[in-house]
Amino acid sequence: MPLTLYDAAKAVVAPTTRALWPLHVEGLHHIPAHGPVILASNHLSNLDPLFLSVVVPRPVVFIAKKELFAEGNLAQRLFTRALRAVGHVSVDRRPGQSAQEAMDRSLAVLAEGRVFGIFPEGTRSPDGRLYKGQTGLAWLALTSGAPVVPAALVGTNRILPAGRRIPSFRRIGVRFGEPVDLSPWAGQAGRARARREATDAVMAAIQKLSGQEQVPRFAASVKAELAQQRGLAA
Repeated sequence: MPLTLYDAAKAVVAPTTRALWPLHVEGLHHIPAHGPVILASNHLSNLDPLFLSVVVPRPVVFIAKKELFAEGNLAQRLFTRALRAVGHVSVDRRPGQSAQEAMDRSLAVLAEGRVFGIFPEGTRSPDGRLYKGQTGLAWLALTSGAPVVPAALVGTNRILPAGRRIPSFRRIGVRFGEPVDLSPWAGQAGRARARREATDAVMAAIQKLSGQEQVPRFAASVKAELAQQRGLAA
């Protein structure tokens, strides 16, 4: 087969990433070799999409917030180039801008038989714990019929914590589990309760892999509260 642009980019990005951050990978055999699949992972660092793309043999598409593709300092520019090189696309997450666009793009990726990566928490964990998943994950899985493979990144919060611009170089882990059985909710993408229960099942599978403490709240809400507290203390 001819070498694709993705293959060429990954041939450069992957060995460089592995050299900087030794990766311990488990459970890759759980990812189907062909056909649509959703990778649902915890989210600890802005580098998480890069690590998942490096270790998964198939191209992984992430729809990431536009702000992640920064062009400020050198580290941000290099990170942005790396994300785009391995096939990531951005969406505008301002109210009224992103929901339909993100869903349409996600379904299109799966309809093409590709691998779609998603962080159900919707944002990075503010403290290393695992937060409540957003039900768009379940809607996508139940609408498309694609299997959901849980994934867990371990230690990435220590290499590029929030507020730090230059990463440190540490060994990290990437774990994959067997596809989550969502058959109890098949055909129920339009029911809010079914979406909630199916999403919770996926989050439980992620927690089993990561060992994180689970929090029955949305990470975005906790981040908003912390930001308000910092504002009051200033």
